[in-house]
Amino acid sequence: MVIRLSERWPEVGPDRLLSECVPPPRFADVRFATYLPDPDEPSQTAALEALTDRATKLAAPRRAPTLWSRLRTSRPDPGKPGIYLDGGFGVGKTHLLASLWHESSGPKMYCTFVELTNLVGALGLRTAVDALSSYRLICIDEFELDDPGDTMLISRLLGQLVAAGVELAATSNTLPDKLGEGRFQAIDFLREIQGLAAHFDVRRVDGPDYRHRGLPVAPDPWPDEKVERTAADRPYASCDHFVDLHRHLAELHPSKYGALLDGVETVGITDIRPLSDENVALRMVVLADRMYDRNLPLIAGGVPLDQLFSADMLKGGYRKKYLRALSRLIALARAS
Repeated sequence: MVIRLSERWPEVGPDRLLSECVPPPRFADVRFATYLPDPDEPSQTAALEALTDRATKLAAPRRAPTLWSRLRTSRPDPGKPGIYLDGGFGVGKTHLLASLWHESSGPKMYCTFVELTNLVGALGLRTAVDALSSYRLICIDEFELDDPGDTMLISRLLGQLVAAGVELAATSNTLPDKLGEGRFQAIDFLREIQGLAAHFDVRRVDGPDYRHRGLPVAPDPWPDEKVERTAADRPYASCDHFVDLHRHLAELHPSKYGALLDGVETVGITDIRPLSDENVALRMVVLADRMYDRNLPLIAGGVPLDQLFSADMLKGGYRKKYLRALSRLIALARAS
């Protein structure tokens, strides 16, 4: 029987949300030893060394503060509580971040920035702080501020977690003090953005940038009838009309998009259409990320995937999100 994602209403409790905050299957086996820095890009080697040093520190048992350590007035500078890898697509930032998580002792958490904001939105700030304050390390992939609400929320969250002794690590395509530019009036939230940036030791990771190599060529779309027929023939395949799917996503909290794909091994979508609504487009980005995490092949009808987002969208403040989503969707379509 074909699965209809648009007919599913998953319920996701706090325990599941927290338990799923681990590197996705694609990065389950990566380690520092499997990261091969480009010899022509010394910043990659430097980033590897910096995270390896931090992992060594985080692998050691946590020591409780002694009375003497509390009374000492001159203590060595422990450094910033976070490390932030800035660089283009395809230079291995996520590989390094996941390796840090794997090689550090717990309790620890790994999530994308979107997953973190969704988690806090689902739990509430107070509950999230209570739940995460005991963690030793929180790794945040694809750090980006999309709106003023995110800025205020994450500023408060990370400030309280750092005060509780939590170490942070993050990756992004944007320097911390430039977060939010092109998306909202970042200057109005400069104090919060600067406060976030102050938590991190920034390390640039250079290399060939996906944004400058052009989009990958999308495969030809399938006829809708073939999408439906193939989905019916494959075990645990879903198939939905594009409009039904994106309307359904609007009725679900994004923290449930992963659970929406439970038990699915192939995703089929018919009659894909160019998007003009940014809200719809951003929901599709989140779904694409969850599909990519799970390595789900995509069989797609309608317009070619590289026409999903308009030219104006690909020039706007969310262009990095859309480029990443296109790259991932096209890769999943080629895997079908």
